[in-house]
Amino acid sequence: MRLRIRDMREDADLTQREVAEYLMCDQSLYSKYERGERDLPLAAAVQLARFYHTSVDYLVGLTDQKEPS
Repeated sequence: MRLRIRDMREDADLTQREVAEYLMCDQSLYSKYERGERDLPLAAAVQLARFYHTSVDYLVGLTDQKEPS
């Protein structure tokens, strides 16, 4: 399963630091989420899905439907 959080961040023209600040975590930790070195917590996945106006399923690669249902 491949997370789409890097793609979503880049599509929104945001830096890792900006997204990390939104999640209230360190940029280095967020970078590990993007690289798959650390599991993305469910609470953070929900926050990002809301931020990007998509579903958690899309962010974690369970669906290709970008719009939430």
